[in-house]
Amino acid sequence: MNHLNTPMTFRHPAFAGRIGFARADITPPLTVYARNWGAAEHDRAESVHRPLTLSAMVITDDNSQPKLVLIEGDLSWWRELDTWHRFRDLLLASIGIPPQSLIFSLTHSHASPPLMQAPDSGLPGAGELAQWVDDVRSQAEQLVTTAASTAVDCLMEWHTGSCRLANNRDFPDPTSNGTRNLCGFHPHAESDSTLLVGRVTDRAGVVRAILVNYACHPTTLAFGNRSLSPDFVGAMRATIEQHVTGASAFFLQGASGELAPRHQYTGDTSVADRHGEQLGHAVLATLADMEPPGTELAFEKSVESGAPLAVWQHRSRTSFPKQVSASIRLVSLPLKQWPTSHQLQAELERCDDRALRERITRRLAVRRALGDGETFAMPVSLWRTGDILWVGSMAESYSLLQRSLRRRFPRFAVVCLNLINGSIGYLPPAELYGSDLYQVWQTPFARGSLESVIRAIETHIEGMQRAESSK
Repeated sequence: MNHLNTPMTFRHPAFAGRIGFARADITPPLTVYARNWGAAEHDRAESVHRPLTLSAMVITDDNSQPKLVLIEGDLSWWRELDTWHRFRDLLLASIGIPPQSLIFSLTHSHASPPLMQAPDSGLPGAGELAQWVDDVRSQAEQLVTTAASTAVDCLMEWHTGSCRLANNRDFPDPTSNGTRNLCGFHPHAESDSTLLVGRVTDRAGVVRAILVNYACHPTTLAFGNRSLSPDFVGAMRATIEQHVTGASAFFLQGASGELAPRHQYTGDTSVADRHGEQLGHAVLATLADMEPPGTELAFEKSVESGAPLAVWQHRSRTSFPKQVSASIRLVSLPLKQWPTSHQLQAELERCDDRALRERITRRLAVRRALGDGETFAMPVSLWRTGDILWVGSMAESYSLLQRSLRRRFPRFAVVCLNLINGSIGYLPPAELYGSDLYQVWQTPFARGSLESVIRAIETHIEGMQRAESSK
């Protein structure tokens, strides 16, 4: 990452502040309803591959009061937006922060139960699932308290690497003469392999956390899998934490609307572990490429040899940015002309196909969340911590979002996040509308919505920069 550098120095985007961390095991009992796939023939898991976890990072003031709260969980998706709203309101009331100061991020494992607070009582394990969602919220409250109380002065530095785990999954169906696309590996399409890694160290230089922002659907394990699992995220954490003693590894899902592993939709948990090891080792390689904590690489002198040599040496940085800000911007997005909630409910009652009922149920939940109007005010979260920008929404944006923002604002490390503070639908690029593509017919949002979100974020960041320059 060269965006903070001059011809004479190289330094990582950084932030200095009081930061604390905490983690808990949130693996539910096997009695909970845990079906995420329309093609699945089971409703409950039969085993646990790896524990599901919930982790908190809290940036505090000098009195250990939370200023920003990031919670990352091995959770799949909020089946109803009302469930998230109830969960959020109770959580915010407990930890005492405003809505803009919270990012609740899902890793999006498809082998974790759906988040349903008031599910259909006819579903097996529905009551146990509702209780588990309550338990997750209680554990989140405890984690924030623990992380805030143990916060110490830290330095957060970010660096860019690469990992080839993620591949484009918009695959033209070879049996359809180009009329249909499948959701699976496209061997000839380009994909965003960008890996953004944050290293958090204390004053002694001890690594306390590794933050991994990477765009890839955890869909290794699918309809044939009968184990609760964080998918590849679990082995990623284990690989990192085995090599970086005492550190907690966070996975922050990037703009992965069209990105997933090549080999997926399996019931073989060893494949998920192999994927996690691949990503974990890419993270370790990126860490190895970083300068020592709190230093910059500076040009020292030239030396005449067989070639004129530029000699660079490490030196301690004299200051670090400490700005902290948080906001939520509402972006008005046009909606497609979907059936009304009443029409979808009637369609569901007439349908007896298990896979199709799953599709209709999901669409009905989205329609109820959006209402029967023509637009939806999408909340977009925007944080700044020093040289790091955190941007994201409840949608599943295509990687165009992160590629555009990182290109537009090279001064910053731009952490792009899908599926934060709720979940609602995909945001594909305008050019794909009109295609028979899952992400296009699944989304309730009309053509151009992704581009509207990108423009809104750019406008916000540009305004922030203008305000800075006027001081």
